Amino acid sequence: MSEPLLQAVNLQCERDKRILFRELSFSILPGTVTRVEGPNGSGKTTLLRMLAGLNDAWTGELKWCGSAVATQREAFLRNMLYIGHRPGIKPLLTPMENLRALMAGRRSVPDAVFRQALQGTGLTGFEDVPCRNLSAGQQRRVSLARLLIADEPLWLLDEVFTAIDADGIAALESLLQQRAAEGGAVLVTTHHDLALPGMHKLVLGAGGVSDER
Repeated sequence: MSEPLLQAVNLQCERDKRILFRELSFSILPGTVTRVEGPNGSGKTTLLRMLAGLNDAWTGELKWCGSAVATQREAFLRNMLYIGHRPGIKPLLTPMENLRALMAGRRSVPDAVFRQALQGTGLTGFEDVPCRNLSAGQQRRVSLARLLIADEPLWLLDEVFTAIDADGIAALESLLQQRAAEGGAVLVTTHHDLALPGMHKLVLGAGGVSDER
């Protein structure tokens, strides 16, 4: 069996004096897509933000490739890609400029690759248009173009199916399957009826205690 990329051991998180989840343990293996499920308020977004290092109001342990994340934080962040439920782009910048900014400090990417990624998400002809002039769906596609140039082994995706049309949904589902087939791992939350072959589920229960299925 492959070594887990990410392991969570006895995670507990409290918000507004309410336990979102406790005793939460799971492993994310290479080559898998895992959907985080649960009722509203069960902590799905909070969990992904915790894993991405954007929320430190929790207890427990996280391991990256068998070692504590706390001891190799830079390596973990370098190998993890997080896209939140908001597009996470700057409206005054163009799609090209946004992709350059998103990749800054990670690796050098030629503009031709950025343009190809934007074309791959249906933004041909909009590469140099300020994002404030784009529709909500087009802005979401700008952030999703980041996935087409991603080489990080772990993707944390929060409601990335929001505001995209049927063709975009089908393309994104195919991309997640392809990523798993290439040995990457995806942890995703979505209200979309996502049902990929071999998909794992991590179910967060109302009241806190959670289980993996």
